[in-house]
Amino acid sequence: MKVGVPAEIKPQESRVGLTPNSVEKLISHNHKVIIQDNAGLGAGFENSDYMKVGAKIAPSAGDVFNDSDMIVKVKEPLSEEVSMLREDQILFTYLHLSAAPDLTKGLVNSKAICIAYETVTDQNNRLPLLAPMSAVAGRMSIQAGARSLEKPAGGKGVLIGGAPGVLPSNVLILGGGVVGENAAIIATGMQAKVFIVDKSQQRLDELKDKFGNTIEPLHSDKINIEDYMAECDLLVGGILIPGANAPKIITKNMIKLMKSGSVIVDVAIDQGGCVETSKPTTHANPTFIVDGVVHYCVANMPGGVPKTSTLALNAATIPFVTNLANNGYKNSLLDNNNFLNGLNVCQGSVTYKAIADELNYEYVDPKKLLN
Repeated sequence: MKVGVPAEIKPQESRVGLTPNSVEKLISHNHKVIIQDNAGLGAGFENSDYMKVGAKIAPSAGDVFNDSDMIVKVKEPLSEEVSMLREDQILFTYLHLSAAPDLTKGLVNSKAICIAYETVTDQNNRLPLLAPMSAVAGRMSIQAGARSLEKPAGGKGVLIGGAPGVLPSNVLILGGGVVGENAAIIATGMQAKVFIVDKSQQRLDELKDKFGNTIEPLHSDKINIEDYMAECDLLVGGILIPGANAPKIITKNMIKLMKSGSVIVDVAIDQGGCVETSKPTTHANPTFIVDGVVHYCVANMPGGVPKTSTLALNAATIPFVTNLANNGYKNSLLDNNNFLNGLNVCQGSVTYKAIADELNYEYVDPKKLLN
């Protein structure tokens, strides 16, 4: 199979779909790999690194799309990339379609085979291809929040870990999943006072076992979240419903309870955000202020650390990429229901129910479509 990797064109996005090591693995299975000129440069990989392991360097994205059976990316394709997709071409990348009706329409019209990293599951119903970037985003959320709390950024002018004789900041983390756990790793390391809210008592118990007395676990059904918002300095939104829009847990009226200069980092912004006042921002202009509260809503947070993110992502994705290349999409997906969950759009049909329901498409059972 011919596997193509175009350069990412989303603003401030320097990750790349495949590392040279991943390319080498594919070529060892007798596949051909086409890398767009300088696609890996922002993540620390030169054209020569790819050429040494046998990849072909193509001058443009058009050449990559035209010559490839499968396109491997990081971020969802922009309109100019969607227009280059063709019928039955495989697209393997993050898609986040529930929050992207125009992109969904474009992918449906392309009749391509669109597999989303973020909805592939494992035997424990976890999300193995989303987890690496959720971990990075969770860790970055505290770094971003700490910077945003500084006075020049519009924040309160407080240090997240306090100082001798000065109390640390209060960090309220919504969601105890991969984002929340990794946010807590950094926040506790910076000696903040950390509260984690989740609806699962079992998950809260696990987090308590991991972090001990450095966190305060809070069951969402047993507290008034508004009481904690009024006292928090940094709120991290890490709520996720696989494949669907994030629920708006925090309303505009609740934002008004927070003190001026407090900060919200909405990690769920890729799926529409879990805060009503959130809107996507970029690394170049990462924040805006509503009712005195600084909002950090960068939609591709891990793109800020492209080398770390690319290496972490490839460690998770390369077995799936290799499977698709070795066996074709039908055999790969039908042989593994967890992998099949990644199929979002196929040959003009929406094959993931949460997306179909959210965007008013007819849902088509992927098994029936592929058989």
